[in-house]
Amino acid sequence: MMILRLLLLALLLSSTPLRAGAIPPGQKASVAAVVRVVTPGVVNIATKRIESVEVPTVVDPVLQEFFEIPNARLKRETTSAGSGVIIDAERGLVLTNEHVVRGASVIEVTTKDDRRFRAQLVGKDKATDIAVLKIKADNLAAVPIGDSRGLEVGDFVLAVGNPFGLGQTVTSGIVSAMGRTGLGIEGYEDFIQTDASINPGNSGGALVTLDGRLVGLNTAIFSKSGASHGIGFAIPIDMARRIMSQIVENGEVRRGHIGVSIRSPARNRAGAEIVAVEPASPAALAGLVKGDLIGSVDGRPVASPAQLRTLLALIPAGSEITVQFRRGGDAMQARLRIEAGQKSAAR
Repeated sequence: MMILRLLLLALLLSSTPLRAGAIPPGQKASVAAVVRVVTPGVVNIATKRIESVEVPTVVDPVLQEFFEIPNARLKRETTSAGSGVIIDAERGLVLTNEHVVRGASVIEVTTKDDRRFRAQLVGKDKATDIAVLKIKADNLAAVPIGDSRGLEVGDFVLAVGNPFGLGQTVTSGIVSAMGRTGLGIEGYEDFIQTDASINPGNSGGALVTLDGRLVGLNTAIFSKSGASHGIGFAIPIDMARRIMSQIVENGEVRRGHIGVSIRSPARNRAGAEIVAVEPASPAALAGLVKGDLIGSVDGRPVASPAQLRTLLALIPAGSEITVQFRRGGDAMQARLRIEAGQKSAAR
């Protein structure tokens, strides 16, 4: 059992040496207590879509091409399955991936106790792959929210979801990496990488710590076969909650911009180098110029241009931020207000 192996490894690496009888007879190494708390807040999501497909009007393709006979278009209904996490039990708010509900005409949520509800789509954001659903139900259980910013590589985690439509399933592993970007999965990426098994149908499910706190929304896998190869990705819950707040409040995500073009700095340095500043933009008014190297925003380190774009994309238009940067050998900072009306946070 993977959990047993992981716990034994943790004991071996701890300051207290492992000795015979460390686990009393009749007891077992288990995270069952955590699973009992978390799983009522993880739901299965079933969707129905109406798709338009082309059907040949004649059997002979040569005859069809010669007489230029068009194909007929028929509509068919398809179904798919995914997962979701109850975030607010009182309001019936469920967080999931945008791709789970994309194009759906009907969304049905099934809770751990086998209750089924027709869900309303509150809103979605394709760029971050976040969607918010609402169900009318009593006695719901939300998954306790954790802090994904406190995660470290090596932390134990559990993934809960509905792989292959089999029903609720729990897998275990560790955080393999943090801040994964440049994968081309989403427009804005800052993934938690984990080796906890994630498969098709797990999308939108919960990634939780061993104290039962939600730290991520399982989203994608890196695989050539379509099955789990031990490389899964989750959206950090801090990122997901910021997007969810805007969706619930506005029905959409209202991003702004600061008016800069950026690139990776030379010599593999961390940060984002400004290569152009738009006239009269927030960045220009704050005194930023070409060549400035942005190193952090509101105290949060910026390792790359992709990370800066993602970080700014999570801040609502109209917000004020402090940008820390270097100009030559001098450390400087500037206060600016993110301007509304643009589709991306940094261009």
